[in-house]
This record gives sequence, C-alpha cells and structure tokens, in this order.
Amino acid sequence: MMKSRASWVAFGFIALATCAIAVPAFAADKSLFELPILKLDNLPTGGQSLSLSLQAVILMSALTILPSMILVTTSFTRIIITLSILRQALGTQQTPPNQVLVGLALFMTLFIMTPTITEINDAAFAPYSAGQISIEEAGVRTGTVMKKFMLRQTRQTDIIMVSELRGDKAYNGPDDVPFLVAVPAFMISELRTAFTIGFLLYLPFLVIDIVVSSILMSLGMMMLSPMLISLPFKLLLFVIVDGWALTLSSLVESFARSG
Repeated sequence: MMKSRASWVAFGFIALATCAIAVPAFAADKSLFELPILKLDNLPTGGQSLSLSLQAVILMSALTILPSMILVTTSFTRIIITLSILRQALGTQQTPPNQVLVGLALFMTLFIMTPTITEINDAAFAPYSAGQISIEEAGVRTGTVMKKFMLRQTRQTDIIMVSELRGDKAYNGPDDVPFLVAVPAFMISELRTAFTIGFLLYLPFLVIDIVVSSILMSLGMMMLSPMLISLPFKLLLFVIVDGWALTLSSLVESFARSG
C-alpha cells in the first residue's frame, strides 16, 4: 500500500519537479536562478539553494500545469488519439463518451508509466522527501528519467528537426539532448505513431462501409443511409475479435517494443 501511494506521489512529482521555473531539468539555463525575484539561501557547504517558501510556491504552482505535463511527457497522447480515431471509425458518435475514453487513457498511461514512475520515486522523490537532496537536484534527476523514457519513443529525425529549429549542432548522444528539445520531438513522434495506429484501425471498418454502400447502390436503395446498415456489422466485428483488448494490448506493446 505504501509503495502504491509513493508511486502516485511520484507521478505527480513528474510535473512538480520538471515544470517549476527553477528546475534545471526543464530549463538548462541556470541564469534563471539569478533572477531577483527568486530568493536564494546560502548553503553551509557552499553554493545556493531555493528558500523553503519559494519551494512551496513552486510546488503549488506546478500543480496547475500537471495535466499539461501528463499530455506532453507521458504515453497519454498516443493512447487518447488512438481511442478517439477508433471511436470515429466505429461511427458510434459519442459512444463511448469522452469521460470514459479519458479515464481509460489515464489508467493505461499509469500502467505504462509505472516503471518510469517507480524509477523517479527511487531516484528523486524518496531522497528529496528524506532531505538528502535539494529540489533542484530532484528536478534534475526527474528530468533525466523522463527524458530517457521520451527518447526511447522519439524518432531521430524529429530530434534533428527540433534541434535545427533551435539552432543547435548535432548531439553526441542521448544525454546531450536538452529537455526542451526532447519534449517537442517526443510529441511529434507520438502524434505520428498515434495516427499510424489509427489508420490501421480504420481500414477494416472502411472496408465494411464500402461493401455496404456498394450493396445498397446495387439494390437501388439510394435513400437508405449506409451508416444505419454498416454500424451493426462493425460493432459485431469489433466484439467478435475482442477489439478493445486487442487495441489496448497493442498500445502497451508499442511502448514495450520501443523500450
């Protein structure tokens, strides 16, 4: 039970640590810490650290952008887009409703991200909560773990494209890719992958629509909507092949193969 709670906390810590403006993992430019508005405390061992009050403000502010971080740094985007395309291919309008799809995508995201969340909990959140490391170091470790996950799913061409837009030269390895480059490259790759999976899901239902339309035209039933006839057949096909299980298992395996 305690480990489960820690995983949930670590999942939220993805946003808390990486989105704060003072976290080097998200902004490699450490000049951010030199802004006058950020009060810094001197450490006995040398250097400076964020004051406790400022850390609290950062953590509370980061909670507001938690949904955005879930969108751009986890598997949520690929899952929700694929499920939305699947619903459109079935032609069931708003069934399943958006709330069901989002809830399913969130829990599938949690399932897929569990190894990453556990790694963040062990490497960043547990030492930070025990007072062994500062929030800056926790942010660096969190960003490193998240970047490693994202780069496993990101095409090299997307990284090159984003780095060229940023004006960077070629990177020597994954560790040299900045967090601000990894995030947009990851999103572009996720969108491409989601649409590719959605296209493959769409094909069998498109064939059913074409066959039904051809039969109705040959029978002279021009006024009868093909959707009224094809929808039961598409639902029957989807149920027979256990479509939801196949779709979700394929999504999970797509991340496992990338990893």
